[in-house]
Amino acid sequence: MKIISMIPARYGASRFPAKLMQDLGGKTVILRTYEATVATNLFDDVFVVTDSDIIYKEIVNHGGKAIMSVKEHDCGSDRIAEAVEDMDIDIVINVQGDEPFTDKASLKKLIEVFKDDDKKNIDLASLMVHITDEEEINNPNTVKVIVDKTNFALYFSRSVIPYPREKNVGVKYFKHKGVYAFRKQAILDFYKLPMLPLEASEKIECIRYLEYGKRIKMVETNVEGVEIDTPEDLERANKLWK
Repeated sequence: MKIISMIPARYGASRFPAKLMQDLGGKTVILRTYEATVATNLFDDVFVVTDSDIIYKEIVNHGGKAIMSVKEHDCGSDRIAEAVEDMDIDIVINVQGDEPFTDKASLKKLIEVFKDDDKKNIDLASLMVHITDEEEINNPNTVKVIVDKTNFALYFSRSVIPYPREKNVGVKYFKHKGVYAFRKQAILDFYKLPMLPLEASEKIECIRYLEYGKRIKMVETNVEGVEIDTPEDLERANKLWK
């Protein structure tokens, strides 16, 4: 089974432009993320896939591997799908470019999902984190996921799911952590299938898989990491790095 990692990387970002090229402990955020992913030793290959000459040169000038996107893309999954279309691979794991604190244990859990899936019933796998803070549960920027008894995703939403009409039934809330592991065919299917209303409404790309009948295995992790979406996040990341 050939397993690679792809790190989609856009230069532009509405909340924090050029965030991937900001300094984190003496190196750029994207280079830190790339090096941390390589250092896990979990992958046959690791690539940054980008629409930016600046990010491309940053990786290759430091001895890394990068791919320039040919087309414009709305999301990281589309960017990855274009890049892997002609590659001889089985599984591709999407590591977010703005998460330099790569957690090896969580990535290993995602890989094990496919190694244990002899019948190939699982199209993709992703991570979820148990959350208890009410502000976070109610925050529309926090994507929540509900699962069945075998941890297959039922739905993702920015709303509170499940709705707590009855508060004393032992419901747990899970935040979706946007690290995905795909079978190659699943991500190619995603690339070719049009967006449907639920995904368009929620602006959550993995809903497209559910709308087309794909099966998403969710893996629980207790490692939240640090997503660098704002200058304040970067400041916090630099303190952690030290």
